[in-house]
Amino acid sequence: MTKRTQKSTDYAFVTVWRVAGTREEVVDVLGDAAALKQWWPSVYLTVTPVAQGGPDGVGACFDLHTKGWLPYTLRWRLTITEPVTLDGFALTAEGDLNGTGRWTFETDGPEVVITYNWRVSATKPLLRRLSWLFKPAFSANHHWAMARGEESLKLELRRRRSGSAANVPEPPKPTFVRSSRR
Repeated sequence: MTKRTQKSTDYAFVTVWRVAGTREEVVDVLGDAAALKQWWPSVYLTVTPVAQGGPDGVGACFDLHTKGWLPYTLRWRLTITEPVTLDGFALTAEGDLNGTGRWTFETDGPEVVITYNWRVSATKPLLRRLSWLFKPAFSANHHWAMARGEESLKLELRRRRSGSAANVPEPPKPTFVRSSRR
């Protein structure tokens, strides 16, 4: 049996969100990667469709330019690898981050419990070279980005339910926007 040794550039995160709504509403938002920039602009700077994928979403592919709170950006490709269903879906990341993500959705009364399991390795030279020293800061950056995601998802669900953006605040905007430097 081979045991995989975790490198300083490997990251494993499990994020849990709780939002008022139904799994159908959550899937309509999270299952539409093309709309990430509209409802989660603090993290998704650009989303460029590459491949449409099948009717179940598998094969849909997007080039992303993303960021967190820290003043660096990431460029990576998101590809849906499992059908987008009411239970969740899976994806791969390739580029400045390489790995896998899995969204799962569970109903809990009037809320949906959303779990995101994100296992990636940093390949961007800045992250790769400095992970040994700044891993806690890079991890905090991820947690900040995911907290903005939960906040933005709640706002998006409210906006969609109200049928108007008039009574719903805009989602948080990005911080320290710069071009990506390799």
